[in-house]
Amino acid sequence: MEQENLLSAGHSVGRVTHEELRRRFPGNGRTAPHPRFTLRGDHDLNPGFDPPGELREAAVLVPLVDRREGMTLIFTQRTAHLAAHAGQISFPGGCAEPEDPDPEATALRETEEEIGLPADRVEILGRLDTYITRTGFRITPVVGLVRPPFGVNPDPTEVAEVFEVPLDFILSPGNPQRHSREFMGRERYFYAFPYENRYIWGATAGMLVNLREVLREAS
Repeated sequence: MEQENLLSAGHSVGRVTHEELRRRFPGNGRTAPHPRFTLRGDHDLNPGFDPPGELREAAVLVPLVDRREGMTLIFTQRTAHLAAHAGQISFPGGCAEPEDPDPEATALRETEEEIGLPADRVEILGRLDTYITRTGFRITPVVGLVRPPFGVNPDPTEVAEVFEVPLDFILSPGNPQRHSREFMGRERYFYAFPYENRYIWGATAGMLVNLREVLREAS
């Protein structure tokens, strides 16, 4: 497996506050993408790995927690028995339901169902770029500011663990890494953020790369 550090001066923006987050999503909120919105996905690093057939709509919450010691991000580790993406680290979220009026509603509903975080603890800031996965999902990442204190109650059928990672680590100049491995007879490339004994990769890592770009724009 190939590993490459993607180092670049100025990638870290230092300590991010909730006031700075609101400035970096100007005019955003429910239903509003970031002003530099574009479409991205697994195909960015791997032309030819396009999803088959019709895409399924989904949304995830990118939950930034305003901790006294510094901003963090909430992640979930999926249970090992799931049919799709078993054991992987992801943001809380899932497929849109007919009753969901918008991706924000999907992200908040799925987050409460998966980890028990109530919607009234989340301030919606805006959206990142829509992310297309090779497995056929069109995911809207919804950025939300989570106000402590709060508890979590993970659904044991879907979530093995809920944990937080410092935002400073995600913004570190040593991140992200780019890895490669053989898949279906071809070399496939993907981003990764190894954190302690965890390995954040795939679509979640791609969304973190997007978040880094947004936070760097106003630095």
